[in-house]
Amino acid sequence: MGPKVDVKIKELLDSRKISLRELSRLADIRHAVLSEHANGKRKSISFHHIEQIAEALQITDIREIIDFKED
Repeated sequence: MGPKVDVKIKELLDSRKISLRELSRLADIRHAVLSEHANGKRKSISFHHIEQIAEALQITDIREIIDFKED
């Protein structure tokens, strides 16, 4: 099937020692949406959400937020 985009929410939370609720507040993204990403229940992420997460966590390398993994 090819590579899939992996949204690395759990890794971000662990590395920054923050909760999903805190990321939701900082990035102004609904908790439910972030939870679905963290649990692999969403198949896509908007560029706007990537930008919001990057800004909230002061991330300059998109690979900290998303990555490709083989299906």
